[in-house]
Amino acid sequence: MKINLRIWRQRNTQDQGRLVEYTLDGVSGDMSFLEMLDLLNENLTAQGEDPVAFDSDCREGICGQCGVVINGVPHGGMGVAQPVRTTTCQLHMRSFADGSTITIEPWKSGAFPILRDLIVDRSALDRVIQAGGYVSVNTGAAPDAHSVQINKKRSDRSFDAATCIGCGACVAACPNGSSMLFTSAKITHLAMLPQGQPERMRRVKAMVAQNDAEGFGGCTNIGECAAVCPKGIPLETISQLNRDLIASLFKHDGKDD
Repeated sequence: MKINLRIWRQRNTQDQGRLVEYTLDGVSGDMSFLEMLDLLNENLTAQGEDPVAFDSDCREGICGQCGVVINGVPHGGMGVAQPVRTTTCQLHMRSFADGSTITIEPWKSGAFPILRDLIVDRSALDRVIQAGGYVSVNTGAAPDAHSVQINKKRSDRSFDAATCIGCGACVAACPNGSSMLFTSAKITHLAMLPQGQPERMRRVKAMVAQNDAEGFGGCTNIGECAAVCPKGIPLETISQLNRDLIASLFKHDGKDD
């Protein structure tokens, strides 16, 4: 395959940045998107040019480090023909036609400063999680599997929220640059479980306050976040955050009723 690439190049946070065009031959349809970028970088290095900087780690769709905007869609959505929830590293080049032009950009949000090329600083998401603090548990031997009964619906909601990998695609897709889907997933994960109850009210207030302090935009329920989430976190998760936040205004810090 022959692929035409338009890639965002930016030396550092202060640089203005621009789209640079490349043509890449010999691309196999079995290559992942990141392997295609690896091939491009091998060619650029051989020509004495700077390789394109991008983030990656597990390359198994688990860590979320690989996120870039492909043709205007965070993670690419399996090309343009059949949108499927996926991470960039699990997107394969067979999703694109021979001769395609692909535009690749970093996450663009005020809370995600661009460090170089396609790499952004997503530490704001880490700080939101850190603001949630600890979870109170009794130390000692592990309890029996069925010693604490959990409603099936609540456990399923907790599990669905826990699948969030913190990639930031929701922020990149939102016209407001909101991280409410991410923050609500982290809050809902613990809010649905007995272990998360002692600090539940304090947690939601602290995490939402940190979310605002990081400069993320406000949520207006557009839904683009859920549409591009590679793990399918539902939009209704934000409703759970809102319910907990409202409840926290009328309850004392401490164990949730």
